[in-house]
Amino acid sequence: MEKLREAGLIDGALVKLSGSLVTRYNECLALLGVKPTKLKQFSVDGMGWSPEIAAEKKDNWYLNMGEANVNALILSPAQKDKPVQMPSHSFDRDVMIAVFAAYGREIKDITKDAALVVHLDQRIDTFFDPFDLLRYDNITVRFTLLNKLHEKQQEQRALIQWFRRKNNFIDREVHKKLLESAKKYGDLRKRKLDLEPMTLPINSFYTRAFGGVFVLKDFIKTILVFEDKKWFKKATEDTAHDVMLFHLGHDELLAALVRHLILESNLKDAVRTSRYQRIKKHLLTEHLEKKEHSFKEILDNSMLFKKYLNQLPLETKKKISGVEIYFQRLTVDSTLKLEDFVDKSYQKALHKPHSSLMDEQKELIWKLLSKIMPKDPLHLYWYDKEAFYAAYETWESTYQEWVISNILLNNNNQPS
Repeated sequence: MEKLREAGLIDGALVKLSGSLVTRYNECLALLGVKPTKLKQFSVDGMGWSPEIAAEKKDNWYLNMGEANVNALILSPAQKDKPVQMPSHSFDRDVMIAVFAAYGREIKDITKDAALVVHLDQRIDTFFDPFDLLRYDNITVRFTLLNKLHEKQQEQRALIQWFRRKNNFIDREVHKKLLESAKKYGDLRKRKLDLEPMTLPINSFYTRAFGGVFVLKDFIKTILVFEDKKWFKKATEDTAHDVMLFHLGHDELLAALVRHLILESNLKDAVRTSRYQRIKKHLLTEHLEKKEHSFKEILDNSMLFKKYLNQLPLETKKKISGVEIYFQRLTVDSTLKLEDFVDKSYQKALHKPHSSLMDEQKELIWKLLSKIMPKDPLHLYWYDKEAFYAAYETWESTYQEWVISNILLNNNNQPS
């Protein structure tokens, strides 16, 4: 992982906390019923999640109270527009963008000497079965101020009003209370501390609940796509909900998504894309065992690529280059069958979101495609970082270097 850190591709965009901010962070954890961290300094993402604390606690979801109750912590205005590294839902980062857009001024004021706990409230105490996810029509974002600062502000205002009444200005007890409040909290009277709950609409989304589920509800018919076979089988026992159910590995899933205008596939156009080239090169690395050059040299040099490709068994060569062979021969024999030449990994991997989808829908569908066929390392990094980091650890070091250089080269061109 050190090479990723040096390239700024992991933990690079986080906000570092130390000193009094660590104290405030622990006070926020106490509000959530979470034990304090022993770390003296650490970094946090846009939702206040810390990779160091997650490692310390051996729990990636230490901020949440179950899968249905997601929390975020805001300690600094610098968290604005920062990535969300361990989202529970595909919409978590959008929620934080909306929070900072609505209350940016208030957040700057509050974080001078306090912090915010942000509750993403679906009005569901706990999940019982996957069909609870269908109740996500909107989400209410609620706020809790550290040290109940908003209540202390009301107390100060009430004391000032009482102080100004008749002869109360000579009341020593009122003087004492005002001084104690001012010393402890400062002058709160004119500060922007009032954050009303926000209600945001929720359309199609992905959630890590139930082992990972895509809820596609903006289309012809509602579709649930499960990562976990156990929860998929349990969901199929339900007869009360009119939804389509698929497991991520079902071959018929892609055909259904094409019929519902969620995906589109044009293999001939796809072959001309850089994505096809990345997938093709990734497949070579999966099958090439003996080599005299680094993967970075092989994958960046077409001559070396062909040299090593031609050293592989015939069936493996066909698997890697079958798409091109198919189109070459199709010009001579139009009766050729696609499945006789093109490996299923290509057939799945070269779909793309339907052109009619909105940008946020396309991003969700790219994430789904990355989970269905994780053969493009660049898209894996963009749309499923947790899976990317796990896969990265298994790759040969020179392939890791090639992947890093490709991510850096393409990071400003992420499709939506």
